[in-house]
Amino acid sequence: METKLRYKRVLLKLSGEALSAGSGKLYDDAFLFKLADVVRRCLDLGAEIGVIVGAGNIWRGRQGKDMDPVRADSMGMLATAINAIALQDAFCHAGLDARVMTAAELRPYAEPYSRDRAIHHLEEGRVVIFGCGIGLPFFSTDTAGALRAAEIGADVMLMAKNIDGIYTADPHVDPKAEKIEEITCGDILSHGLKAIDATATAFCMEHDIPILVFGLSDPENILRAIVGDHLGTIVTPKNGK
Repeated sequence: METKLRYKRVLLKLSGEALSAGSGKLYDDAFLFKLADVVRRCLDLGAEIGVIVGAGNIWRGRQGKDMDPVRADSMGMLATAINAIALQDAFCHAGLDARVMTAAELRPYAEPYSRDRAIHHLEEGRVVIFGCGIGLPFFSTDTAGALRAAEIGADVMLMAKNIDGIYTADPHVDPKAEKIEEITCGDILSHGLKAIDATATAFCMEHDIPILVFGLSDPENILRAIVGDHLGTIVTPKNGK
């Protein structure tokens, strides 16, 4: 039986920490190779995949508490480009054509971001990895992911995390925390839930972009999400899309 996609064009948001897979190293090679294999199988089904990656395994802007915050965030944006190139290498080893596009110009290492070029790459079956956030300080990679999802016309933003969905409280702290199966962007904002950056949530609500939050302990969950298996928490825009 042919497997059908629920979402054809997706924006996959990965945290920088996910690339280390708890190994204590910057990158866990076994995890990256498995991730690349899953992405390859998604492409074989006809999916078009853009990826945006954080930099928590290298540098977070808030680590520079005694630094100028703009410079600290600039370091974080550059760190995302390093992670993007690491992902590109893993994808290429899996036989994929992967392109890195950055919001800040790093021409010897990546293409400058262009919406039209990004869409062209996706339509040609290439994975597009977005680095350097949106090129501005004070904006999270969640927000950058929401922006890129809107620009490329993604059907969904997939947020792969170290927890299997959104909970009523931090389940690591509160044993009574309950997993939420479905919630609206408006409810996330009104209840002050921290699972998704508030700016990204508001942007997705305004631009009718659904968000699926799920765990990345098993990279196979990316394939399960794209074909529409029940997992994680679905966050619907205000209009219920």
